[in-house]
Amino acid sequence: MKIPPNNECPCGSLKKYKKCCKVFHDGVNPKTAEQLMRSRFTAYILNDANYIIKTTHKENQDYTLSTESWKKDITNFSDYTDFIKLEIFETIEGKDESFVKFRATLKQGNLDASFTENSRFLKVNNKWFYVDGTFTE
Repeated sequence: MKIPPNNECPCGSLKKYKKCCKVFHDGVNPKTAEQLMRSRFTAYILNDANYIIKTTHKENQDYTLSTESWKKDITNFSDYTDFIKLEIFETIEGKDESFVKFRATLKQGNLDASFTENSRFLKVNNKWFYVDGTFTE
């Protein structure tokens, strides 16, 4: 899938894609964990496995140096999932560790689902990475 640059960004920011997540997908490092969270959600919509891998911390349980199988897993998930909506409830920005509580609404086939997660991010060498998350509700 492609997102036209002048379309509203699917991350829920109400900004145009070209002024929001596209800059991060094009190589600019997000300044906050929330920006990284939003850009990762949009990367799943775009089926951009490279971005997901590049922004995942080495402590994440899915992290592996075998990126081909990891890319295949991400691609399979993205191919069979419609990412409907992202809602950010709370962001706790720290200097080197931050948390973002969000709800993602998804659709897989006839199944509508949503989940709420409190995600943890770590900053390494001035760059944010997704580490892990705990499901709530």
